Amino acid sequence: MPDFSPVFRRAFCAASLATLPLIAIPAGSASAHGDDAPKVVTSIKPIHSIASAIMKDIGEPALLVDGASSPHAYSLRPSEARALSEADLVVYVSHSLEGFLQKPLQTLSKSSHQLELVAVEGMALRKMRDGGAWEAHQHGDHDEDHAGHDDDHHDHDEHDDHAHGDHDDHNEHAHDDHAHDDHDKDHHHDDAKEADDHDHDHAADTHDSDEDHHHEHGGIDPHIWMDPANGASIAIAITDELVEIDPEHADAYRDNLKTLLASLTSLGNDLRQKVAPIQGKPYVVFHDAYQYLEAGFGLTAVGSITVSPDQKPGAKRLHEIEDKIRDTGAVCIFAEPQFRPAVVQAVVSDTGIRTGTLDPLGADLKAGPDTYQQILAQNVDALVDCLGQGS
Repeated sequence: MPDFSPVFRRAFCAASLATLPLIAIPAGSASAHGDDAPKVVTSIKPIHSIASAIMKDIGEPALLVDGASSPHAYSLRPSEARALSEADLVVYVSHSLEGFLQKPLQTLSKSSHQLELVAVEGMALRKMRDGGAWEAHQHGDHDEDHAGHDDDHHDHDEHDDHAHGDHDDHNEHAHDDHAHDDHDKDHHHDDAKEADDHDHDHAADTHDSDEDHHHEHGGIDPHIWMDPANGASIAIAITDELVEIDPEHADAYRDNLKTLLASLTSLGNDLRQKVAPIQGKPYVVFHDAYQYLEAGFGLTAVGSITVSPDQKPGAKRLHEIEDKIRDTGAVCIFAEPQFRPAVVQAVVSDTGIRTGTLDPLGADLKAGPDTYQQILAQNVDALVDCLGQGS
């Protein structure tokens, strides 16, 4: 059974071994300095959760895409645009996943730090899979899918000096103090969902087929957070940025990082035990958002209904998926809450396959420092519940 990648093990060891005494932060200083905490804006809920865990008791990052909205078709609200313009740090996955951020990010002050996570050294990246009826073996060797990153993943053994000692000057951005006026964080579940549904319907009407479409993420699968090893790398990268921006709370950020990495280790052990009975059982997903989860836990997805979630699959794709289900004996097909399930239901009607729901964004979960772990656990539980029936 696969274990966490060497990236995660090195990251955890680096954080755990940094046991030299740190300067204690006086009790109550976190709340006293709350107004002075960096203004951090995150794009999606799993990334917000990791940032929240690192900033715990210091500050609260803002979240842009909440609820059942999808980053594939999202429009910024005025209050969110203001939050971006005032941000000390913006954390997002990739220019292609959160395409709505591309233009706003170009207008930010040079003093605002921008952290694009797919560009972080050491992030284990995987290529998008072509077509929809792919096989598990198309994952390929892990090292072949790093899209140009160093084979050694920017060895996190060096992080002992990097994140737990004097911070190297690794970011060209110079930090100026920003005004810390409170910005209003509007909750936009209903409005954003309505807009998302409209955009999704429009895309479905104008794109009848996505055969051989190579996704909109530049050839790299952007769903990097679905592997907890990458979650550890994300946490380290965010910590590095915060230490540079806010050295006054550096020790607290580092302590929070160690706590989070320990939590991910414990969670990983639990989830590996849960998936053991379903390894090797084939299944189909709505769109190809889970290969990092598959690789991390040895799961056996055999295809996706659509390559790009904002494009309606054509008749050829649906026939290919139905043939794949019959040929492989796929046990389950999984929908997603961000997208209407009509296409999934059509496949179910033709094949009689069982259904479940997977959600890489945690649409129904409350945003917070533990949400990332809940997202991973929720998806594993959904797989076990459906694939484990009758076993």
